[in-house]
Amino acid sequence: MSDSLGQFFRFDNTFVRDLVGMYEPWSAAVAPAPVLLALNEKLAHELGVNPHDLRTASGVAMLVGNTPPFGSSPVAQAYAGHQFGNYSPRLGDGRALLLGEIVSEPTSKDASTGSRRDLHLKGSGRTPFARGGDGKAAVGPMLREYLIAEAMHALGIPTTRSLAVVATGEHIARDTMLPGAVLARVATSHLRVGSFQYAAASEDRLLVKNLADYAIARHYPLLTVSSGNTSDTYRLFLEHVVDVQASLIAKWMLVGFVHGVMNTDNMTISGETIDYGPCAFIDAYDPAALFSSIDQGGRYAYQNQPHIALWNLARLAETLLALLSDDAEESISLATDVLNSFPDRYRLHWRTGMLSKLGLTFIENSPVDVGTQDDVDALISDLLVILQNHHVDFTQFFRLLSTAVEGDGAQLAKLFTKENADDGKALDDWLQRWQGFVVRSTDSPNNIAAAMNNVNPVYIPRNHLVEEALVAATNGDLGPFNSLLQVITHPFDEQLDVQKYAEPAPDGFGPYRTFCGT
Repeated sequence: MSDSLGQFFRFDNTFVRDLVGMYEPWSAAVAPAPVLLALNEKLAHELGVNPHDLRTASGVAMLVGNTPPFGSSPVAQAYAGHQFGNYSPRLGDGRALLLGEIVSEPTSKDASTGSRRDLHLKGSGRTPFARGGDGKAAVGPMLREYLIAEAMHALGIPTTRSLAVVATGEHIARDTMLPGAVLARVATSHLRVGSFQYAAASEDRLLVKNLADYAIARHYPLLTVSSGNTSDTYRLFLEHVVDVQASLIAKWMLVGFVHGVMNTDNMTISGETIDYGPCAFIDAYDPAALFSSIDQGGRYAYQNQPHIALWNLARLAETLLALLSDDAEESISLATDVLNSFPDRYRLHWRTGMLSKLGLTFIENSPVDVGTQDDVDALISDLLVILQNHHVDFTQFFRLLSTAVEGDGAQLAKLFTKENADDGKALDDWLQRWQGFVVRSTDSPNNIAAAMNNVNPVYIPRNHLVEEALVAATNGDLGPFNSLLQVITHPFDEQLDVQKYAEPAPDGFGPYRTFCGT
């Protein structure tokens, strides 16, 4: 085996070749004593590399940035962004590097069957975009991103992936001195709404078009075939991004995920979740839930995520106006029409997902006499009111709902406080209405329950367990982290002797606050 890991990855650098002006060539800071803390062996295999090779000294050196792999072209990507609504014209990868694009082998003679994914290092040192920061990252936040990203992937939610976390062997200053680490992250690309904002502000008038063409070729290549690469291509591109984001946010909401920092530089063009800083999952259902210590106004609270997504997409649309039409009024009209479709797109994705959680997927294609749309919508909205009023655990309720398919609500009743007579009555009345829909399905109760359990997880990254694991890891004990990772990457499968992972936080935990880690 050679000293370079380049032979194990097929690197390409289309971002660097095609988008001059969107990056600064750079190198990672040297990690004095790198130690591998976590390696995603399954993802390594998907990328075409033997995990054993990544565990070698040369492999770890590559994953921490000490030795750029052969064929890579490390750059700090440039982007702008609205951070909590305030525009910053120059953000960029202040503590990260894009090493290049890993190209997998085609599965046939058709080269288009291969995949292309970015390999990105986070916490690899200051870049020209560092904005005064030290460019480093601590073990805790990097393991948090590894953990949450892999949990999201297991839940079926589009996301960047975590390949590895490597301790750097140095300590960095935050509120206290903490051990440093680098995260090796994989994504279909790191193109963001903020990338387009940066390009739109550039003196290079062609940069937005070049960026849009690049994004289309990389993520939506069929658009150029179907539209003939005309101005309508860019309208369709905007439409696709709007739809994938509507789908993504719906998936977040359906599992109770709160991103925490939905700035425009944290919204991808691909529709993948990116940047797990002050993120968390709700326990008891609360539309106003927010966890970020810096979100004083609740801009990115759980219930606001669909609205913020649309706001961010409007910022993307602004950058594309000149490509939509030569006529300014027509451009605005076309962009507005696409943006106005977001609420309906989001609601369709969310409602479809909610029907799956409730075991009522058959309703979508059933005759009207099964129940009117208004009746179903009222069933859903009334349930959410009940869960909120009685502080019921969101994940536990939906998982246990499958036990009530045949009319037995005993396990669900245990989730209610029973502080007064109305507690049980609210649940009983709702279950009776829900059963009125369930019994009209032609499927068997066992099949309905099984389908519900395939979409309603037993395990999510419970906030108190995440914190417990990260504190232990920071102190050198990776046992709790590895145990939690094993459970949450199999979220739908009930596992023996792990009941604590399915339970909400104990009394006395909270109010929970999360931090970006910078």
